[in-house]
Amino acid sequence: MTAWVPSMTPCVKRLLRARPADYALALSVMGASLPMVGKHLEPLGGVTAMGVWGARHAPEAISALKRDWLTPGINDARRRDRESTHDVSVAALRGLVSAADLELDWPVADRTPPIWEALRQRRYLHRRAVHYGDHPAQVLDVWRLKDLPAQPAPVLIFVPGGAWVHGRAMMQGTALMSRLAEQGWVCLAIDYRVAPHHRWPRHITDVKTAIAWARANVDKFGGDRNFVAVAGCSAGGHLSALAGLTSDDPDFARKLPEGADSSADAVVGIYGRYDWEDRSTPERDRFVEFLERVVVRKSIARHPELYRAASPIARVHRNAPPFLVMHGSKDTVIPVEQARSFVERLRTVSHSTVGYLELPGAGHGFDMIDGARAGVAAHATSLFLNQVYRTKTQIRAKEVI
Repeated sequence: MTAWVPSMTPCVKRLLRARPADYALALSVMGASLPMVGKHLEPLGGVTAMGVWGARHAPEAISALKRDWLTPGINDARRRDRESTHDVSVAALRGLVSAADLELDWPVADRTPPIWEALRQRRYLHRRAVHYGDHPAQVLDVWRLKDLPAQPAPVLIFVPGGAWVHGRAMMQGTALMSRLAEQGWVCLAIDYRVAPHHRWPRHITDVKTAIAWARANVDKFGGDRNFVAVAGCSAGGHLSALAGLTSDDPDFARKLPEGADSSADAVVGIYGRYDWEDRSTPERDRFVEFLERVVVRKSIARHPELYRAASPIARVHRNAPPFLVMHGSKDTVIPVEQARSFVERLRTVSHSTVGYLELPGAGHGFDMIDGARAGVAAHATSLFLNQVYRTKTQIRAKEVI
């Protein structure tokens, strides 16, 4: 009895500290583990987790929107912000891409939200639900032109967002992948395992598995196995950045086949979260609490190394791949300071190209709900990635000679 009581004490403390949402999450995870019916119940865990996220972040986001709406002259300010998108994008890319490319005609602004255009843009969808791993969730869609040129095409892996509790690419990334596909790229939109049923680090393991799969198999779809870039939005931006910075991390690559290459040739982070450690503001403190309760399900106090290893800003090194970071100046879900701090760190340490595009007045999810900004952002990304691809190809050719 004396040995049993101390061992039960932590469990009792956790039960006493638990909130109704914690019990709901635990029940959803238990339900998803049931044989036969579990796979049908797994999405309920994601819904519950999104509820936990929303309950913590919605009040502040709504308050910020109210302040914004009541600001005198807000409509004129919004118009000026939107009209400046092109000029700001050109300025951000100057020196990173050729002047000739910047002078080319940019896409005409489209007011239709990309999320509504997703069905029309699926004309580039070449193959659905290709398995890149053994788990049922590890599937990807291939986007490309029907008739690709004879030479292998550069490859982009798109990682969707969803607060690490939703990992399906459906309706996400359409503007970006459509832009690249029409330019002759092969795009792979991946799904990945998510919390609460699959705790961290399975998310990043899946992303790295997808990159390794592309390195070994994308030539079957006309892609160049020697150039694989990765891009993502929100949680996908975090995962893309982390994947690009941890090509040699043995912990994240533990489940990969021996000798697999999970390195990225370029990274595009779009309104991503790059710091899992900092609790210096109420917003960041709430975020870390969400990670503790839902995604990692371990406390940062007891396991600080897990949170540091998962923070792209802590993993920056001089051999990092080229980066393009995008963020909206009025993002109320992931404040723009996340991007600014990350870019500052990259520019201080990395020897590669680092681009930063801060879109005036844009909020979270602008690439899905703001047609005008989404088109400009997609074109800016294509200019950056095409420049990186040309540079890599020229270096490769010189090495062969």
